[in-house]
Amino acid sequence: MSKVQKTELGQFGEFGLIKHLTENIKLKQESTIKGVGDDAAVIDFQNKKTVVTTDLLLEGIHFDLTYTPLKHLGYKSIVVNVSDVYAMNATPTQVTVSLGLSSKMSVEALDEFYEGIYAACAHYNVDLVGGDTSSSLTGLTISVTAMGVADKEKLAYRDGAKTNDLICVSGDLGGAYMGLQLLEREKRVYSDNPEVQPDLSGYDYLLGRQLKPEARKEITELLAKLDVVPTSMIDISDGLSSEIKHICNQSKTGCRIYEDKVPVDPTTAMLAEEMGINPIVAALNGGEDYELLFTISQADYEKFGGQEDAKIYIVGHITDESKGCYLVTNADQEVELQAQGWNTIKE
Repeated sequence: MSKVQKTELGQFGEFGLIKHLTENIKLKQESTIKGVGDDAAVIDFQNKKTVVTTDLLLEGIHFDLTYTPLKHLGYKSIVVNVSDVYAMNATPTQVTVSLGLSSKMSVEALDEFYEGIYAACAHYNVDLVGGDTSSSLTGLTISVTAMGVADKEKLAYRDGAKTNDLICVSGDLGGAYMGLQLLEREKRVYSDNPEVQPDLSGYDYLLGRQLKPEARKEITELLAKLDVVPTSMIDISDGLSSEIKHICNQSKTGCRIYEDKVPVDPTTAMLAEEMGINPIVAALNGGEDYELLFTISQADYEKFGGQEDAKIYIVGHITDESKGCYLVTNADQEVELQAQGWNTIKE
């Protein structure tokens, strides 16, 4: 068996490495006047409003290279950012990618990571227009900035929800969290006994939700088609409970979420029960589903007639602020919602 070639990053140098990683970029957006290759990118959005968002992903905090394929990680790095753009009811157009690289990373491994980046850029029709690389003493660090555009009247913020608005989610919840629990369980088994191969059969959906999520661009396209502008919107990165509280806090409202209305995939529920986790807890607090959570007026809801394939779920409604934020359980009890989602700042 031939040994896999590994090229050390130092053989290229910083500028040589950037050239190697970006030499095949093909620009697609008319708004991209100048991309990689100068001191800064030049972008012309003309009469559109610009949205900008940044996410930081740290090895050991946000991802574990023990079970995360580098191509999937590159893809996910773009997804988590364009998802924030879609959550503004905007269209992503450009991204920049900056990396802190440890000495254990080879050029071939970095090429695999960038395969995922390029695949995501192609899928979401965004241009990679810049970034930076540097050495890191604490593992792989990924910083992605995404830009997008929208007409002023189409933008959706977190602070516009009104009493009696309907609360909607774009898909099932808790799957990414249970995918992570599965990967962590099998990692522990393997660590205790390297002879035992991980058993991940039958869980492709959950693994995909965790390792290679998708941003819900088709939802914003549907909203545009139906001429519906959400009164508020956010993406579900930290869990339904945390996200709806963000909307309510900024809109100065309360809410009621109904347990029997929260969509949970059967595979998610099955694994949760097997691992002693209440499926509704995974849905409320798991995070990383990257579904869109938004509110619409009851009048706009009528426009969704005949759009069953969109799979938009009504999970509750907005109330007066004085009524607080509560989950109505299947037993018709009200339980106060707690923001118990993912928190990267540890005490």
